[in-house]
Amino acid sequence: MLGRVLKVEPNLYKVKTEDGKVFKCLAKGNIKFLKLKPLVGDLVNLNEEWSIDKIFPRKNEFIRPPIANVDQIIMVMATENPKPDFTLLDKQLVMAEKNGVDILICLNKIDLNDDCNEIIDTYEKIGYQVITTDAKNGLGIDKLAVLLKGKITAFTGNSGVGKSALTNNIFKQVISEEGEISEKTLKGRHTTKYVELFEIAPDTFIADTPGFSSYEVQGISYKDLDEYFIEFAPELSKCEFRSCTHIKEANCGIKKAVERKKIDKGRYERYCMLYKKLKEEKKW
Repeated sequence: MLGRVLKVEPNLYKVKTEDGKVFKCLAKGNIKFLKLKPLVGDLVNLNEEWSIDKIFPRKNEFIRPPIANVDQIIMVMATENPKPDFTLLDKQLVMAEKNGVDILICLNKIDLNDDCNEIIDTYEKIGYQVITTDAKNGLGIDKLAVLLKGKITAFTGNSGVGKSALTNNIFKQVISEEGEISEKTLKGRHTTKYVELFEIAPDTFIADTPGFSSYEVQGISYKDLDEYFIEFAPELSKCEFRSCTHIKEANCGIKKAVERKKIDKGRYERYCMLYKKLKEEKKW
């Protein structure tokens, strides 16, 4: 019987089958032997013993959060408490571009700081949709809910930005524990322990994911990084060399676009930082 994995706990998988029933299942030995670990979002087959004996091919998969077959990622960033982390956001955008999923940026907690036009302008100019929300007071929730229909959507972001508050507001009930902000560090505390899919409507799922304080780009070569900064694309042909790194070279279309303010300087600086980090990791 065909089913979808809703939640993964140690050696146990919560699966919803085609007829709407939910089972807690084990994975059959051959899957463990092949090191094919089921992920939340996987389409799987259940045998007569209600064990998972097959994982169907994935259209995409993420290591952090560990989830597969995502249609859309909503990257949640708070305007304050914690302060916006643009390095984290850009790393997540790179991974989402690599995996070919739809991207939405959600600026939450606008009640704490409604002066976010610069952030919105920067990312909308690139081509990303940005919406603003105040999860605690329900602002922007209806608009957000419309964008979820017919998709598997993962909410992601660092701890304390309000992912659980958003999902609770969408469901109009508490389905996920909300975190608190440490008064000492002004950083979020982890509350969600596991990735879990919740069904809003037929074929419409949202995933609440654990928050994180650090995030690393996986499976991307530093040589290909410029492909995933999508605003670079129109300027790449203007570089003197095809192998241009956009860092040291003098006659570089990307650097000239930064000077003309066609490419955001902050985004470019974070590209340089990530390029050097990926190159150093490759070296070692």
